[in-house]
Amino acid sequence: MGNASEGKHAESGRAPAPVLFAGSTRRTHEEPHASSRFQSSLAPMNVIVLGAGVVGTASAWYLREAGHDVTVIERRSGPAQETSFANGCQISVSHAEPWATPAGLLKVVQSLGRADAPLLFRLQADPLQWRWCLQFVRECAPGRVAANLRRIVALAEYSRRSLQALRARLGIEYDGLTRGILHFYTDEREFERACHAAAAMRDLGCPRMTVDADEAVRIEPALAPVRRKLVGGDFTATDESGDVHRFTTQLAARGAAAGIRFIYNTTVTRLLAEGDRIRGVEIIDADGRHRVLHADAVVVALGSFSVGLLAPLGIRLLIYPGKGYSATYPILDRDAAPTVSLTDDGHKLVFSRLGDRLRVAGTCELNGYTRDLNPVRCDAITRRVRALFPDACDYDNATYWAGLRPLTPSNVPYIGRTRFSNLYLNTGHGTLGWTMGCGSGRAIADIVSGRRPEVDFAFTDGLRA
Repeated sequence: MGNASEGKHAESGRAPAPVLFAGSTRRTHEEPHASSRFQSSLAPMNVIVLGAGVVGTASAWYLREAGHDVTVIERRSGPAQETSFANGCQISVSHAEPWATPAGLLKVVQSLGRADAPLLFRLQADPLQWRWCLQFVRECAPGRVAANLRRIVALAEYSRRSLQALRARLGIEYDGLTRGILHFYTDEREFERACHAAAAMRDLGCPRMTVDADEAVRIEPALAPVRRKLVGGDFTATDESGDVHRFTTQLAARGAAAGIRFIYNTTVTRLLAEGDRIRGVEIIDADGRHRVLHADAVVVALGSFSVGLLAPLGIRLLIYPGKGYSATYPILDRDAAPTVSLTDDGHKLVFSRLGDRLRVAGTCELNGYTRDLNPVRCDAITRRVRALFPDACDYDNATYWAGLRPLTPSNVPYIGRTRFSNLYLNTGHGTLGWTMGCGSGRAIADIVSGRRPEVDFAFTDGLRA
């Protein structure tokens, strides 16, 4: 079989698409390295991207913009149908903090044995889980926390600017709101810790401002009924929210129109190595046939499922699935439901207004690759939302969902080269896939194209284990 893209234009009946918007793209001062768009220090290549979540789809988009011929392989029937399907929908740069901190470690310990705890840890006879946990403890050292925070914030800020520029150019609608994100606190000690965290984020250039309870209610009037329970909050006006599934679906459609080939209902079974290169991607297609696709470069953006695919190659990623839950409620009273995206730190829940729906997501369950819904955890979410906004939503008709966040112990994703010269990683974004998606996609497109990304981040280079 020839290149992954072989015969696709004949199949579609279209002539090959030109490089997207070449020569006519609107550029703004907010868009990262716009002057280098469509330029590559390498000749155009055939690139396979594995995974069509927000990270994989963004990677494919920017690779196509760089002039490459791109094919995306996805086991589901369309884009954004796993971790990007129904998450919390926040683009939260100023709260893009590592979980591995001394306070975070204490929360894990305090949560042990509680079925409805925001952080639920179920110990298993799984070597990956044990190695992940040991590294998590190491990442709690103050020096590591500071370094991880700098990397995460740098990539998140770069990604937000990339998303804003892309949104302006393409006019994608995805229930996006640019009203900021407000964290509110009902516990004095939690609020004191948040004040220190806010100061640290301001030192990194994030405008995360501490506010009192009255100001929190002024920012989001829907919190007025619980004003007496609030002790304070912090607010970042530059943060955003929006439906990541809608965004990714529309970006994939634009990408397909621009010449990206999306192959759905197709499972990647293994990567075929030869020397220091990947010579092929073995798949089972929608008809149940085994096939091998060939390309000049392969980008792995499979989230939690990257681990099993890469382990036979000697690439042992420290990514463990963290099952997160969400509930989506029809809104009954528009004035009683929040319009500013919220985070309830004490219960580890985020709230995002999506048109006439309220999405509430959070909690984390370290329990392997299972996605079954735990009724105890679903009920805990609805109980908390009903207590905060009793008249806002139809709580009897909630839509529950669970997805596997690809967590690294440091919360820093793997982006960059492996020891195989044509195999690249863009995975392990944890709870920040939507926040980091566009920037990660742009960065990996630069790396594949032989350019240095214009963001200060610890990219992988020759990763082996």
